[in-house]
Amino acid sequence: MPKDRTFGLDAAALGALMPMHLLLAPDGRIEAHGATVGRILGGAGLTGHSFFDLFSLRRPSGLTNMSALRARAGQRLHLSPLDRPTAVLRGLAVPVGDGRRLLLNLSFGIGLIEAVQDHALTDADFAPTDLAMELLYVVEAKSAVMQELKDLNLRLQGAKTVAEEQALTDTLTGLRNRRALAAELERALQLRQDFGLMHLDLDHFKTVNDTYGHAIGDRLLREVAKVLRSETRAGDTVARTGGDEFVILLPDLGGPADLLQIAQRINSRLSLPLDCGGQSCRVTVSIGLTVSSAYARPSAEELLNDADHALYVAKREGRGCTRVHPGVSLLR
Repeated sequence: MPKDRTFGLDAAALGALMPMHLLLAPDGRIEAHGATVGRILGGAGLTGHSFFDLFSLRRPSGLTNMSALRARAGQRLHLSPLDRPTAVLRGLAVPVGDGRRLLLNLSFGIGLIEAVQDHALTDADFAPTDLAMELLYVVEAKSAVMQELKDLNLRLQGAKTVAEEQALTDTLTGLRNRRALAAELERALQLRQDFGLMHLDLDHFKTVNDTYGHAIGDRLLREVAKVLRSETRAGDTVARTGGDEFVILLPDLGGPADLLQIAQRINSRLSLPLDCGGQSCRVTVSIGLTVSSAYARPSAEELLNDADHALYVAKREGRGCTRVHPGVSLLR
């Protein structure tokens, strides 16, 4: 467009100031347009087309001709290209010349980010005074920060999970520790489920330590832990509660006879020689057991004390055997 005498700007100047403008003739035809609006709406093919054949005015509604549009001059408009009804543009129309023509300037509004992505727009597609690209940089920076915070949160959550697991694990054997046992025992009591409790103590473990050294003693404890895991179920809690002491919590057992059978299997396995890093070690284990169903109102302290009492009965009666707390009937 050559220099327009109605407002004294040529096409280049107008396009530099408003790359999203449309110049509408009195009958609604598009006389000229900015490079950016032409790029997103079909290029040079816009010129000569009726504005109302290309756009739908959403707000205010009912604007279907130039008279109605001129009556709304200076008011904010919301409009969409007819071929892309989901894309909402903002606009402001002002009269030029004799007042019958309109200069309509458009912007992307909140759809800026999607428009830049969809049309690969750059800083050159916006007016020099437009802060659109700066806004995009802020959004991208915010997104990067949010992603970094999300990643950091995931790492912290993972570290927390690992720390919580480590806090419940015996570092030497990988079994649960006393803290984990207390939590599982309390949980079983709250659920009011029947369970068995088994207290185990290795016989003459001090002799192994004194004879072969603590490294072999530690290896022996790890081998014992393997046996205990293999003879119990995935849902059982196997814990090391002291130097050579272990407690096993076994939920949902059929009865004391089942618990006694498991204890006898453990005793048989541990009576066999264990390979402790090339050194063959022999130990036996004394076991005391009780079951929650033997108590009207079972408590963790009472159950642990009774299993411990049964253990020391096994110690007094020759070691390498299993004893049941007197309050437990094997006929249950």
